[in-house]
Amino acid sequence: MPHLQLVYASRPFGFDAGTLLSILFKARARNADADVTGCLICRDDIYLQLLEGPADSVTRIYNNILEDDRHVEVTQLVRHGVPERMFGKWAMRDDPVQSWMWSREQIDAGVVNRAKPDEVLAIFRRLAKDASEADE
Repeated sequence: MPHLQLVYASRPFGFDAGTLLSILFKARARNADADVTGCLICRDDIYLQLLEGPADSVTRIYNNILEDDRHVEVTQLVRHGVPERMFGKWAMRDDPVQSWMWSREQIDAGVVNRAKPDEVLAIFRRLAKDASEADE
């Protein structure tokens, strides 16, 4: 059965370690209940999240994010069906933004709004590959 894969970016409002831990704790519990998996990349100037699973569950979670005042300037970057999940083992994997990803200056200059879906997905593919290799 195909899964919906959705990626969005937003700017955090009131970002700190406690906020991040709260988001991750709640996301992992809700996502597991909804059969949604994914990955959250975050730092104080960007959240970049991939959600995947049943279309109704992913859509419901994304709609909740749109209403969440911890997110500003939410932008959907990718939304498509996929035959298998990229992060099937993780209710919500989290990673700090890696040095090979967009710089602060690039984000401030609007790279997120110009990013092509393949470019965005390449970030998550690399994380999934790195995580898979770490598990071996």
